[in-house]
Amino acid sequence: MENSTQESYLRSDNSVTYESPYPLYAMALSSTPSVTNLNHQCIALGSFIEDYTNRVDIISFDPETLSMKTQPTVSFDHPYPPTKLMFQPNRKSSSSSFSDLLASSGDYLRLWEVRESSIEPLSILNNSKTSEFCAPLTSFDWNDVEPQRIGTSSIDTTCTIWDIEKGVVETQLIAHDKEVYDIAWGEARVFASVSADGSVRIFDLRDKEHSTIIYESPQPDTPLLRLAWNKQDLRYMATILMDSNKVVILDIRSPSMPVAELQRHRASVNAIAWAPQSSRHICSAGDDTQALVWELPTVAGPNGIDPSSMYSADSEINQLQWSAAQPDWISIAFSNKMQLLKV
Repeated sequence: MENSTQESYLRSDNSVTYESPYPLYAMALSSTPSVTNLNHQCIALGSFIEDYTNRVDIISFDPETLSMKTQPTVSFDHPYPPTKLMFQPNRKSSSSSFSDLLASSGDYLRLWEVRESSIEPLSILNNSKTSEFCAPLTSFDWNDVEPQRIGTSSIDTTCTIWDIEKGVVETQLIAHDKEVYDIAWGEARVFASVSADGSVRIFDLRDKEHSTIIYESPQPDTPLLRLAWNKQDLRYMATILMDSNKVVILDIRSPSMPVAELQRHRASVNAIAWAPQSSRHICSAGDDTQALVWELPTVAGPNGIDPSSMYSADSEINQLQWSAAQPDWISIAFSNKMQLLKV
């Protein structure tokens, strides 16, 4: 590539589209502005190539000019498609003025230092006792209260809590009866997980012997795929079921009975994200090519809840993130495109 920055995007007033050379799945938005330009936001995009060698590209987005730029020097090879990417939450800009931390999951949990013009691999965190085998990680979540802590979920039924500063396992729990598909922190020492066994379970690191089941799939053994904890109101979380058009809203004070079910998608829901600045808004996206933004009412009416706004993509939406640094923007990934939507 001749030039240091590649620009490959389309824009309208309410959306900006970036086209990648490969199919996209994992996506992360930096929690703070870019280290080099306070108006910009960094976006990490992971490829979904059915091969060992995959890619992660770091893109810079300027909401004022609605432009995106990629820099080849800050993209890197990744073993297998990353199942999740996430920038360190609540990073203090002054603590490390020219770098950001990025985590990725796949075969292992990996940490990367994202600098202005380079990427440095920091660590590979592997808790496997046998070097020739590792159970793939389905997801992870970075604790925003105590950011030295990351929790991972695995197909081997466990959740592992890492102290990433020391590079050691804080604890490993057999969390479910089957594969664990997602994990989300609520408080400093409280996390929840969802599994192929169809349950949502809450764990407290201060009492590792017990977990609380707060929801189970209405049909036995229907896997729960994703979990999102409402950071503006920790009483609420959302989950989605495999091959279902429903988003299930849970109140942890009343286990087993959802407080709402959002059922306006016309095909399977693939991703959910709570608004970072509002306790009553959530976005969902799915195989019907729709991204729907919902405002949850205080009391649901008899005919269910309709979305407050709707966006259509060109194909099935696999991934969704709501920007904490720029809450007016939601990003979605479909096929080989990433699109930022103004909400």
